[in-house]
Amino acid sequence: MPAHVATALVVREDSLTLFGFADEDERQAFEVLQSVTGIGPRTAQAILAVLTVDQLRAAVAADDLVTLARPPGIGRKGAARIALELKDRLGAPSGAAAAPTAPGDDWAEPVVDGLVALGWPLRDARAAAEAVRPEAEATLADGAVPSVPALLRAALRHLDRA
Repeated sequence: MPAHVATALVVREDSLTLFGFADEDERQAFEVLQSVTGIGPRTAQAILAVLTVDQLRAAVAADDLVTLARPPGIGRKGAARIALELKDRLGAPSGAAAAPTAPGDDWAEPVVDGLVALGWPLRDARAAAEAVRPEAEATLADGAVPSVPALLRAALRHLDRA
């Protein structure tokens, strides 16, 4: 029975260390965590042993320093550094919607996803989606379905002005 194990090889001058993960999302979080000043592979592994990737994303998005300081080796300053340096790099928790949802908000998530795919930070993408909400609601009030491409263009115009 074949199995897939997500791994990361850390090469140092004096060692080769292979780290294994439950899935690709966890491996990517491990790689991103190592980009934070003062976080090496062992500390990144300790963080992921205490927090799930979704918990880490939620804590970073909310600047929850108490949660970020739970793993061993991470103090208040380290937690603040993680929150600051990873603010727009981890994305939203997978269980959370990309934008606030309400009836008829089927357009919001694709607009936010499109903006993020174009390189805009998640926070700015959400703000732009909120800025075009009146246009989408006007379309819904007319009984039509909002056009995601048109809303995406409007959101890009909003970001260009910001």
